[in-house]
Amino acid sequence: MTLLMAGCGDLGTEAGLRFAAAGHRVVGWRRSPEKLPAAIEGATADLSSGELPPVPADTTAVVVAVAADSPTEDAYRAAYVDGLSNVLDAVVRSGAPVRRVLFVSSTAVYGDAGGDWIDETTTPEPGGFSGRIIREAEDLLISRLDGTGITPVVLRLGGIYGPGRTRLIDQVRGGSAVIPAEPRFTNRIHRDDAAAAIVHLCTMDPVPAPVYLGVDNEPAEMGEVLSFLAAELGLPQPPSGASEGGGQSGEPSRGGNKRCSNALLRSTGFEFTYPSFREGYRDILAGVGVRYP
Repeated sequence: MTLLMAGCGDLGTEAGLRFAAAGHRVVGWRRSPEKLPAAIEGATADLSSGELPPVPADTTAVVVAVAADSPTEDAYRAAYVDGLSNVLDAVVRSGAPVRRVLFVSSTAVYGDAGGDWIDETTTPEPGGFSGRIIREAEDLLISRLDGTGITPVVLRLGGIYGPGRTRLIDQVRGGSAVIPAEPRFTNRIHRDDAAAAIVHLCTMDPVPAPVYLGVDNEPAEMGEVLSFLAAELGLPQPPSGASEGGGQSGEPSRGGNKRCSNALLRSTGFEFTYPSFREGYRDILAGVGVRYP
C-alpha cells in the first residue's frame, strides 16, 4: 500500500512510522517536511492554502490528521474544514485508487454528557466552536466521498497524551493541580495507541464502520488521575478546588463530563498497549518514547 498522511505532526508521524514498519510506502504532507524521519517521504504542503502536491498515483489510503494553529474559531475552520476540503479535492481529482480516507476527529463533538456513557450511536451535541467545526468537517468528509467508491472513516479521539504531552504531570509537579470539587470524567488515549488505531482501521480487511471512538478502556475522574500522578511522583495529593469554568475563547472546560465507550473499536480486534492512564503515564514518567517535532 501507499499511504498519504495529510498532516504529519506528532501523531501523524508516529502513525506513518508504523505504516512504514509494516512495509508500506508513506508520503507525508506538512509545512516543514524536512523534520520528518527518513522512513516517511516528505512533501511541502499547507493544507489550508489549497495548493497541494500531487497525490501519489498508487495511493490506497489517506489519513487526514490536522491541528489548529491557535485556539480560535478561524484557526479551527482553516485547519479542519478548509484543510480537509482541499485534501478531498486533491484526492478525488487525482484518480488514485484510494479505498479509504480516515479523518482524525475528536470526542469534543459530543460536548458535555453529564457523566453519562456515550458511543458512536450518541447524537453529537458540541458545546463549543471546536466541536462544532470538527463536526462540520466530519459531515463534509461523508458528503464529499458519497458516490466515489471511497470509504470515509471518522476516528473521534479522546484527549491525547504521551511523550512530551505532560500538561497534567507539569501541573502536579508545579503545585498548580486542583482536583475538581465535583467529579468529572475524562477520556484519553496514548499517542501510540491512537497511531496504532489509525493503522488498524486503514489496513484491516473488513470495511470499517463510518465512526469509531478512540479512547482507552477506562474513563477516569480527573481527581483520580491527578492523585495517581502525585503518588507516582512522590508528591502530596493536590487540593480540592472550585468547579471548573470555561476555557479560552469561550470554550467549555476540556473534554466535558462524559464516559466514552471504545467497544466498537475493540470489536474489530484492536488491542490497546495502554488500556488505562496508569500504564501510559508510568511509561511517560519513565521516559519511554519521543515526541516528534
